[in-house]
Amino acid sequence: MSREPRWTQTWLSGTPAVQDYPGQRLGLPEQGKGSIARFGRRLGALFIDWLICAWAISQGLLRLTGTDAALVTIGILALEYVLLVGTMGMTFGMRLLNIRVATLDGGQPSPKAVLIRTVLLILAVPALIFDKDQRGLHDRFARTVVLREK
Repeated sequence: MSREPRWTQTWLSGTPAVQDYPGQRLGLPEQGKGSIARFGRRLGALFIDWLICAWAISQGLLRLTGTDAALVTIGILALEYVLLVGTMGMTFGMRLLNIRVATLDGGQPSPKAVLIRTVLLILAVPALIFDKDQRGLHDRFARTVVLREK
């Protein structure tokens, strides 16, 4: 028995698209290289990058504490994302977890896209609001996607 969508769904957002897995609408594979990096990997990569910026650089190298350390850590994290994602498509944490940032066609994101993505990522809230393809608002605005490398 085929169930029709409620009239408000068709009126507000169109008929819902059938999607079996994240990335299917984008033409990406379900698993393996080139598939959407799941939330756990992405969060793990961010945590690794945060540890590098907070403990190794802010507290270890620069010996900062308190509010100074927090602000410098955010600045270093933003700089890491702009430089590394802008040149290699991935940060240290992403490299360790085999994921990368790419444009929707699989290419290297432009400097403008990386900057937009980084600013919104640092704000945190846009990164926590994501769609059926597990792309946060920061990825949607930058027209990027985080893919698995292996």
